[in-house]
Amino acid sequence: MMTYRKIVHIVGGGLAGAEAAWQVARTGQQAVIHEMRPERTTDAHQTDNLAELVCSNSFRSDDAEYNAVGLLHEEMRRCNSLILAMADANKVPAGGALAVDREEFAVAVTKALTDEPLIIIERGEIDGLPPEDWDNVIIATGPLTSAPLAEAIRSLTDERALAFFDAIAPIVYTESIDMDVAWFQSRYDKPGPGGTGKDYINCPMDKGQYRAFLAAIHTAEKTEFKEWEENTPYFEGCLPIEVMASRGEDTLRYGPMKPIGLTNRHTGGKAYAIVQLRQDNILGTLYNLVGFQTKLKYNEQLRIFRMIPGLEKASFARFGGIHRNTFLNSPRLLDRELRLKALPRIRFAGQITGVEGYVESAAIGLLAGRFAAADILGKTFTPPPITTALGALIDHVTGGGDDETFQPMNVNFGLVPPLEYRVKGRERKKAYSDRAFADLEAWQNRPVAE
Repeated sequence: MMTYRKIVHIVGGGLAGAEAAWQVARTGQQAVIHEMRPERTTDAHQTDNLAELVCSNSFRSDDAEYNAVGLLHEEMRRCNSLILAMADANKVPAGGALAVDREEFAVAVTKALTDEPLIIIERGEIDGLPPEDWDNVIIATGPLTSAPLAEAIRSLTDERALAFFDAIAPIVYTESIDMDVAWFQSRYDKPGPGGTGKDYINCPMDKGQYRAFLAAIHTAEKTEFKEWEENTPYFEGCLPIEVMASRGEDTLRYGPMKPIGLTNRHTGGKAYAIVQLRQDNILGTLYNLVGFQTKLKYNEQLRIFRMIPGLEKASFARFGGIHRNTFLNSPRLLDRELRLKALPRIRFAGQITGVEGYVESAAIGLLAGRFAAADILGKTFTPPPITTALGALIDHVTGGGDDETFQPMNVNFGLVPPLEYRVKGRERKKAYSDRAFADLEAWQNRPVAE
C-alpha cells in the first residue's frame, strides 16, 4: 500500500466519498480514495464504478422552492457539487424528480475523479482503523461498511453501531411492458427536469386485482433473515412492500400504489390502485417499480409482479432485494466538524453518519471534504447556517438530533428553525427556501477565517 502524508484519505468511493474528494481537490489539496471494490465485492453493488447507485435511480424532488430535497439539490449546485453536476448531466425523465441513468451517472463520476490530477484512486480494503500516520481521514463507507472496519469502529467508540435494512426495487425491460394496458403520465401531469409530464409508466388495478395482489404477497415465500439480521429494524422511509402490506389492506394504496392525480389514458377512468414505473436509464430501455423494494424470493417476485396489469409478460433486468445498513449514533460520537470524538483525526461522512438518501449522503461528503481541506490549510471552515438545508443536515447529525432516539433522517423543513414571521400553508415552504438561499449567499460571500 502506498504511503501518503498531508493528504486527505477517504475510505469509500460512494456518493459521499466521491463528493468529499472532489471538494478537497477544489481547494488545491490532494485526496486519496480507498475503494475496496473490485478486490472485495458487496451484496448490493454490481460494478466497480465509484458512486454506484444500488437502490433507486432517483434523487427525489428537484423542486427548489417547495421541497426540502429540491432545496438541497440547488444549494449543492451552488457549492460546486460533483454529484449534482453529474446527476444533471445524466438525468432521465421523472416528473418532478431528478432521476438518472444509473450506469452513465456512475461512469461519469468515476471519469471525473480519475481525470482530476489531485485525486488518486487506490483499490483495496481498509480492514481496520486507518494507519496512524494518516492524520486526516474521512470514513465514507456508507451502509455497506465491511465487517472488519465496522468492528474496529465499534471497539474504538465502545458504542454499538445502529443498523436497519435498506432495500432495492426491481427493474423491468421497457419492451416487455404491455402499453395497451399501461400508459405514460406523471402525477397531476407535473413535468420535472428533462420531463414532459408523462414521465412514469402507470399500471392500473381494480379492487379485485388489488386484493388478489395483496393476498399473494401475504402468502409468498420471503428470504430468511440471517441470525445477525433478525433484530435489525427497517427504515420507515424505505419499507419493503410485504411489510407495508402487512400493516393494513389500504397501506399500499395510500403509499407507492396511490392512484390520485392519475387518469387511465385508455379508458378515461380512475383506478383503485396504480403501480408506477420510473425510467432507469437514458435510453429508456429499463424502468424500475417505484416503492417496490422487497425481500420476496426471486421466483415469487416473478410470479406476483406479473399479476400487475401491464406486467403479465414483464422481463426483469434485476429483482428486488434487501441489504443491511449501518450507521453511527453521530450526535453522541461526532463533534461539530464530523470528527470522531475518540479519535479526532478521523471524520465520517455519508449514510454512516445517520443521514438517509443519496443527496443527503453526498451533502455530508461535501461538508466533510471542506472541513478536511481546511485542516490542511490551517483555516477554520464554518458550515452553512442552520437555516439552509446543508446546515440543517449537519446540525442534526452532530448535535441537533437526540442521541437517545437517533434514527436516520432525510432532509426536511422540520430540521430548520421556524420563520420569524407568520406564513400560511404551502407558501411557508417557499419562505423557508427563500431564506435559505439568502443565507447561503451570505455564507458563501463571508471572509474565510484563518
